Amino acid sequence: MGKNKEKIKQLESLRSAITTMGGEARVEKQHEKGKLSARERLDLLFDQGTFRELDMYMKHRSSNFGLDKTEIKADGVVIGHGLVEGRPVFAYSQDFTSRGGSLGEQHAAKICKVMDLAQKAGCPVIGINDSGGARVEEGVDALKGYGEIFFRNSRCSGVIPQISAIMGPCAGGAVYSPAMTDFIFMVKNTSHMFITGPSVIKTVTGEDTTFEELGGALVHNTKSGNAHFACEDDKDAIEHIKELLHFLPSNNMGEPPRVDPMDDPQRECTKLDSIIPDNAKEPYDMKEVIREILDDGDLFETHELYARNAITGFGRLNGRAVGILANQPLTLAGCLDIDASDKLSRFIRTCDAFNIPMITFCDVPGYLPGLEQEWGGIIRHGAKLLWSYAEATVPKLTVVTRKNYGGAYIAMNSRHLGADMVFAWPSAQIAVMGAQGAVEIIGNYRKAIKESSDPEAARLDAINEYEEQFNNPYRAAERGYVDDVIKPSETRIRLIDALEVMSTKRDSLPPKKHGNVPL
Repeated sequence: MGKNKEKIKQLESLRSAITTMGGEARVEKQHEKGKLSARERLDLLFDQGTFRELDMYMKHRSSNFGLDKTEIKADGVVIGHGLVEGRPVFAYSQDFTSRGGSLGEQHAAKICKVMDLAQKAGCPVIGINDSGGARVEEGVDALKGYGEIFFRNSRCSGVIPQISAIMGPCAGGAVYSPAMTDFIFMVKNTSHMFITGPSVIKTVTGEDTTFEELGGALVHNTKSGNAHFACEDDKDAIEHIKELLHFLPSNNMGEPPRVDPMDDPQRECTKLDSIIPDNAKEPYDMKEVIREILDDGDLFETHELYARNAITGFGRLNGRAVGILANQPLTLAGCLDIDASDKLSRFIRTCDAFNIPMITFCDVPGYLPGLEQEWGGIIRHGAKLLWSYAEATVPKLTVVTRKNYGGAYIAMNSRHLGADMVFAWPSAQIAVMGAQGAVEIIGNYRKAIKESSDPEAARLDAINEYEEQFNNPYRAAERGYVDDVIKPSETRIRLIDALEVMSTKRDSLPPKKHGNVPL
């Protein structure tokens, strides 16, 4: 019995030594930078007392060059599982205090193990990234480790939610794993992502830049679109991750969590009856429309700072999780461009992969014209949006609030791309183009304007006639392309009814290995 007690005591001592990781001095340096340690982050993420660490005792190979006399506790990464608000979740957290959180062969093996377990269990996996990159002393073994992580990112994609939190440096090959996951959270001022750092860029191109300018949280949230959220600090990022999990199922075979609604499903949204300006050129805030309709006005927006002419996010209707996609008239009049097409397409595929019904709100005058857009590949990027809607098999609902013109009408979840139900407000304008452009093209109008003694008055008459006859929702309703023209105040009620009746929707794609999406 004495020997057992001694062994238990040795175990406790060993655990205590390992959990200090790089030591108190290095943890204090993390705190000075406004960062938490790897274990502190996991303590915030998981319900108290539920985290179970795995592979605590794993070590790097001592035969690696320059590391034979070096100890890297837990090989620089903490992995395990626990409960997040009662739900099983797997996670890994890189520890910058242990040799900069550098990734070597065994470090990668631990991450791969937790990803494999998450996929087998059908649970979300959360990666907290804070690493100096590949461990140079381990050479190609470190590179192999990255490759095996990427392989699992691909295999897990669309099967379990993968969430990345960038809470420190993330450079070189390390950036590709987060880029392959579903959502990326960054922390302002303390997290950075880039392929090559400022010093290399200076040497190769002569450009002067800083870590923040090159790959800071706001850069990737506003310019590149690589990140979905810019958080104030580590704690704020973890709180946002927990909120995101409220809308996601544990895996692609499950349904998103449903909550008991506090908001009345029969509530009319009277504010919406007067939200559309009389002047068709005057913008309004589509987020006001969306919040008025959703339960408790709660919209959890994703990619909020990127491509602001489009809106994506999650909300609830009668307690049921829904994905929201919309045009935003306040930015670029809600036009579709390259960035908006990518943003919307990615979100559609995420919702479809995880069985989240989608609601699309349309007010779009068309695709953004110009050389920059054409040379940048708007045709290819715009095709992604068409593809994504057409491929999605979850319930798909559409509400047309105002403009819905041309190819953009088709692209924004029209009946022709598989929308299950399409509703339009009386203010909806569904046509090939706006009246001003149409009267310059249609022969009868053009001739009447040209032959008139007062061309400007004739043009105004033609515009009024076109708007009355064509630029309305009723022509589309006559053809069955719009299921009903409704009062704006009825929108919440009609969407809840439609979601309920379509909750048992069954749809499937033709047998194939995969489609060839225009990437």
